[in-house]
Amino acid sequence: MVLESTMVCVDTSEYMRNGDFIPTRIQAQQDAVNLICLSKTRNNVENNVGLITLSNVKVLVTLSSDVGRILASLHQTQPNGDLTFITGIRVAHLALKHRMGKNHRMRIIAFVGSPITNEEKELVKLAKKLKKEKVNVDVVNFGEDKLNTEKLTAFIDTINGSDGTGSHLVTIPPGTLLSDALMNSPIIVGEDGTGAVPGLPGTGGEFEFGFDPSTDPELAMALRISMEEQRQRQEAPSQPSESATTDATPKPTSAPADSEEALLEQALAMSGAMETPMPDLSTMTEEEQIAFAMQMSLAQSSVLSGLSDSAASEIPMETDTPASMEGGDSKQAEGESEDFSELMSDPAFLQSVMENLPGVDISSEAVRDAMGTLTQQPQTEEKKKDNKSPEKK
Repeated sequence: MVLESTMVCVDTSEYMRNGDFIPTRIQAQQDAVNLICLSKTRNNVENNVGLITLSNVKVLVTLSSDVGRILASLHQTQPNGDLTFITGIRVAHLALKHRMGKNHRMRIIAFVGSPITNEEKELVKLAKKLKKEKVNVDVVNFGEDKLNTEKLTAFIDTINGSDGTGSHLVTIPPGTLLSDALMNSPIIVGEDGTGAVPGLPGTGGEFEFGFDPSTDPELAMALRISMEEQRQRQEAPSQPSESATTDATPKPTSAPADSEEALLEQALAMSGAMETPMPDLSTMTEEEQIAFAMQMSLAQSSVLSGLSDSAASEIPMETDTPASMEGGDSKQAEGESEDFSELMSDPAFLQSVMENLPGVDISSEAVRDAMGTLTQQPQTEEKKKDNKSPEKK
């Protein structure tokens, strides 16, 4: 990066009291000088900046990297006297000759807000000498631009020559902030934009918080944490809370007791209650497997019949049957159990059930023996009941 020593020449004539630049010409000039000093020193820590007045020419600050000292001296100046442009530029050139860093390039930045009384040929003569000494000059032309533009253009063109581009003339019309106008000018960022300074807003080198985080990493970290917390607080109202989401979720309502869903649940509960652990079929004989399959089939039939009975009992029926006939229900239940026993002892019924079982050969002897065993069980139970019942006289 290029090392540079810069002398800033400020206009402190009586014309600087005018208010065509906000708030006044001299205060707008102070803001612009502040921007330039920060730009030069932040571009390279070895750069030096000095300050000189163009009316009642006086060196306020010699070449230094202390921007605070320069700005303190600048704010103490008050409008006084007339502009002496050529004398001020010669004194600035003399100060640059006595710079400490001899490898630094020399540059003069002059603010002109008053009419230039010197002739154009005098300006051209001074420009030729500065070109020979390899001094670049930037001029900020404001306030009296109509009177000074022609003279200053000839002055800058002479310094640049036919091929040079190191010197610049920036003309700013009234009503414009000097600092804003200079922000993207070649004086700050250079002609190719390579002079963009980190931390200066609008120059293309902005830091996140307006300063170099490497100079104060703790402050930069605190600012990042604060911004993250602020972002989370702003996003929180837009996201519904978990409790609100839970409350808003509709809860399933229980089905009425007499609905189809309730009856189905009862059937599943009854089936689960009647489940028995599945025995190991590999250890059973073929006759035992057939007998177990028939028991499972009969158990399912009893569950379905119980479900139909419970459903019928839950749904009231309007009948004209008197209460005295209710006793007949027990007799009817006994008759149904007797009918069920008769079915179990009926070989034809058992044969039809066996035919519907998958993988059962009705003609095998094992199946026939199993059917014979099942038909004998109900008869044995009937004999036991008859033995227990009292003998009729």
